[in-house]
Amino acid sequence: MGKVTSVEPPQHVCGTFGLRDVPAEPLGVDWDGGWRFGDVVLSPVADHARAAWSAKIRETLVVDGVRLARPVRSTDGRYVVSGWRADTFIDGVPEPRYDEVVSLATRLHGATSQLERPRFLVQPPVAPWADVDVFVAADRAAWEPVPLRSARAGGATEPTSPDGQRSVELIKQLATLRRTVTTDDQLVHGDLFGTVLFSGALAPGITDITPYWRPAPWAAAVVVVDALSWGGADDGLIGRWDGLAEWPQMLLRAVMFRLAVHALHPRSTTEAFPGLARTADLIRLIL
Repeated sequence: MGKVTSVEPPQHVCGTFGLRDVPAEPLGVDWDGGWRFGDVVLSPVADHARAAWSAKIRETLVVDGVRLARPVRSTDGRYVVSGWRADTFIDGVPEPRYDEVVSLATRLHGATSQLERPRFLVQPPVAPWADVDVFVAADRAAWEPVPLRSARAGGATEPTSPDGQRSVELIKQLATLRRTVTTDDQLVHGDLFGTVLFSGALAPGITDITPYWRPAPWAAAVVVVDALSWGGADDGLIGRWDGLAEWPQMLLRAVMFRLAVHALHPRSTTEAFPGLARTADLIRLIL
């Protein structure tokens, strides 16, 4: 949702992670505004429960052909200290290798399919809203019988910008094209676009897991929607993954999700809407 900046971690946080007197290097958006201290990265945490959950999962998760940033515990055993987490540094930068990202998603979600649903994924969005509540409400908007009902119940106001209003109208139109899906929900990473790190021939790497409880093909569809809308991907990306279960319906819900984020998020920009509208038109063609 824009440029990520952060102040340098306070000294007491560095000390608690055993990083006192180690030079700091800002890493920017690839690491959520994190700072590198040798082989360790300290990153600011938006939601404590999700950060601690991700760290615990990444501590032991093994995924074929994927480099995972492992959590570094503090000297007293914590994953999060005063709003900061620590992870092992992995080399790489995001690249427009979108088929590889979708392939990674299928391997990752094979590995996460046995994980339990975290309690925080059951909770509804509540005012005053934080970023996480926006994404919870947007996710539900794509699946609930009346789109954006959870958002309104949680205190969200109707968007006033022209593109926000157009997003809501498009969500309502797309909702009429939904059909029942039977693919089971499971734990998935719902934000892989722009967060997978590539470094030459090395396996792709991920630094975090953004959890959702949805069918695995939906998370792959979110990658495709993002890549088509904002990443300059070729239109053929849709068809190359049509072997995934209930693919057209997963794409439909993925674009509804992103349109709902656009309508609800206070930092949405007008430039983001045209790509989403075009992607929605492409998806309509295969429904």
